[in-house]
Amino acid sequence: MGKGRMEAFSDGVIAIIITIMVLEMKVPHGDGLATLKPLIPVFVSYLLSFVYVGIYWNNHHHLLHAVRHVTGATLWANLHLLFWLSLIPFVTGWMGENDFHKLPVALYGVVLLMAGLAYTILVRVLIRHHGHESALAKAMGSDSKGNVSLVAYVAAIGLAFVHESIAMALYLAVAIMWLVPDRRIEAALSE
Repeated sequence: MGKGRMEAFSDGVIAIIITIMVLEMKVPHGDGLATLKPLIPVFVSYLLSFVYVGIYWNNHHHLLHAVRHVTGATLWANLHLLFWLSLIPFVTGWMGENDFHKLPVALYGVVLLMAGLAYTILVRVLIRHHGHESALAKAMGSDSKGNVSLVAYVAAIGLAFVHESIAMALYLAVAIMWLVPDRRIEAALSE
């Protein structure tokens, strides 16, 4: 089956996720700068999550650009990814509203880890369908960046209970690592 419907559905879900996140930021009562101070953790968590959702949207776009068609297994793997991404507004809000306390920061990492695993599963399903000699398979290679991300999430989840700022630094480091879109697919398709 064609990939267009899956791509359009995914884009819509991701747009809704971003909309939900911004709607969770409540307008403060008052007109002074002091009324914004309590919103700083909420805004910081929103900003980090916005970047993460943007990274997934960007890489999902590149991923689907490299495939010709999808299967039922691909649809389910994609829904699995969208499920975990749809939890980002909840953990973002919980983390921001609770000033980055240990458990919300750890649960944020669990959702990031599961989204990362779901993306890995989606890639593997697509490679299995298109073949290990496909442009997608060649572009993805060993996916060291993806593997480093998963290890960092696992470490951050545990370290959130030691000190929240260490976990947040790891989440930020992974986001920075992925800010530049994954060019492997573009390079493989241009060859």
